[in-house]
Amino acid sequence: MNGRIEDEKINQIREAVDIVDLIGEYVQLKKQGRNYFGLCPFHGENSPSFSVSTEKQIFHCFGCGAGGNIFTFLMDIEGYSFVESAKVLAEKGNVPLEVEINKDSKRSNMPAGAQQMVEAHDLLRKFYHHLLVNTKEGQDALEYLLKRGFTEETIEKFQIGYSLDSWDFVSKFLLKRGFPAEYMEQAGLIIFREKDESYFDRFRNRVMFPIMDHQGNTIAFSGRAMGDDEPKYLNSPETPIFNKSKTLYNFHHARPHIRKKEQAVIFEGFADCISAVGAGVENAVATMGTALTDQHIQLLKRNTDQILICYDSDSAGLNAANRAVNMLQDHEFSVKVALMPDNLDPDDYIKEFGEKSFVSEVIGASLTYMAFKMHYLRRGKNVNNEGDRIQYIEEVLKEISRLPNAVERDHYLRQLSSEFSLSLDALEQQQRQVFFTERKKGTLPQPAAQKKMALQYEHKLKPAHHNAETKLIAHMLKSRDMTFKIQQLLGQTIFHVDEHQAIITYLYAFYEDGHEPDTSFFLTYLPDPNLRRIVSEIEMMSVNEEVTDKELTDCINQVLKYEKLLKIKEKQVEEKDAVRRSDYVTAAQIAMEIIKLRKML
Repeated sequence: MNGRIEDEKINQIREAVDIVDLIGEYVQLKKQGRNYFGLCPFHGENSPSFSVSTEKQIFHCFGCGAGGNIFTFLMDIEGYSFVESAKVLAEKGNVPLEVEINKDSKRSNMPAGAQQMVEAHDLLRKFYHHLLVNTKEGQDALEYLLKRGFTEETIEKFQIGYSLDSWDFVSKFLLKRGFPAEYMEQAGLIIFREKDESYFDRFRNRVMFPIMDHQGNTIAFSGRAMGDDEPKYLNSPETPIFNKSKTLYNFHHARPHIRKKEQAVIFEGFADCISAVGAGVENAVATMGTALTDQHIQLLKRNTDQILICYDSDSAGLNAANRAVNMLQDHEFSVKVALMPDNLDPDDYIKEFGEKSFVSEVIGASLTYMAFKMHYLRRGKNVNNEGDRIQYIEEVLKEISRLPNAVERDHYLRQLSSEFSLSLDALEQQQRQVFFTERKKGTLPQPAAQKKMALQYEHKLKPAHHNAETKLIAHMLKSRDMTFKIQQLLGQTIFHVDEHQAIITYLYAFYEDGHEPDTSFFLTYLPDPNLRRIVSEIEMMSVNEEVTDKELTDCINQVLKYEKLLKIKEKQVEEKDAVRRSDYVTAAQIAMEIIKLRKML
């Protein structure tokens, strides 16, 4: 796995980059005891089973089994090769590292041509931005943006650009740079014209807003017309590198601010998001012309458990906010909703009333989940009308029944009681009735069970020899002397779990190369992700630092005993075969051998 990088350099990088800091860029980690826990970035979950050890510099998920060190984490989450991973980490740790990365090698998690699609988008982002801020051709577009309230700082931060009023400049530009037309068409940058079998540019004479993925790579564009051209916004289609359901605009910039403020603010479009960031709401993200999805929620969940929704205040915006609130509540987020006044969207509000007013009067005055629900359910109802009033109260009682907190339920019941001059006892009785009715229907969210952070090897019964082998490996990882002592005691006997035997074979080589015990470093010696998962899981086991001779002998005996059991099973098959052939003399001899083997157990 090390490729051309020396072990000494790998160790320098490991010492320069703390695994908690690295993984903390992707996962919201909280300290529990000696380790840090969070939601696994490799599979969807609502309860944290992903553990990071700062002492051992390794990670392990007790849910899906993922595990490794800083290098393998980046390899798994970004699809990097080992050399790419080392280069990124060396830059983070300010460690000089001169290695060449083969650009032709594809990342394991990227489809054919995807890397070239990303490179083409990044190249065009820089080109469009240069046209806007440095050329005569972009002057009109720049003035248009400045008149609309964009600052030079905002234009720079979001890398806003301008596409030339040309049918084929980009097509020729990309083809001249060696980008295959087939991939550029798949990427949505150019369009094939059947009439003359040529290509033309998708974006022409538009203000260009680049869309980045969560690592800051450009993966799509949205082009805004400056005049009356239709459509007003022309967006990249879905491509192998751009999926609206998985992308949150500005996430790569917002992530550190989301972590710091422990909250994400979600907008419906990138224009609102850009204005909000300009107003100081740096933890702002936006969906890309689609409703909030499960993929968006999983991404957010790994970074925060508090969400503030700020959508448009028209009917469509409120309906979208209500759907989002329901989804987030089901995923156990703490949710608030900022309501926009007078049918304004956030971008228009900021332009009309200013940034300070937006932060204090809109974001600062956001409603709790239940307060928003009461506002939403009241729309279109005349509460002075008896029928509307009763319907409203019944709908609110349903929502109150969904609240897990008794104090919250009491608060809103008292609010209803006060507003409509109703008996609190009657409301409580009605709410309990609603609760039991809804529970029977199965429409109430299930209370989150307090899940014990159990290790896989604690809640899955394994054979005695399997447990003995994992204990022996745990001690071998901690001591070179113990490793060779166990090797001597085993003699010619091998571990019966193939993966365990592979691990100790690599471990023997690791120690013979002169390395000291260091599991994080040893993981770079393991070429197979499955072996890395097993080692990280074993390393998270609780084992005594000092192993007694009795404990060691017991484990070795379990391994040897299992070998004898396998031999007995083999002999039993031979005995049955001899009986079937009516060779009773051989059968009797084999039976005697089985008796001797059983006495040795």
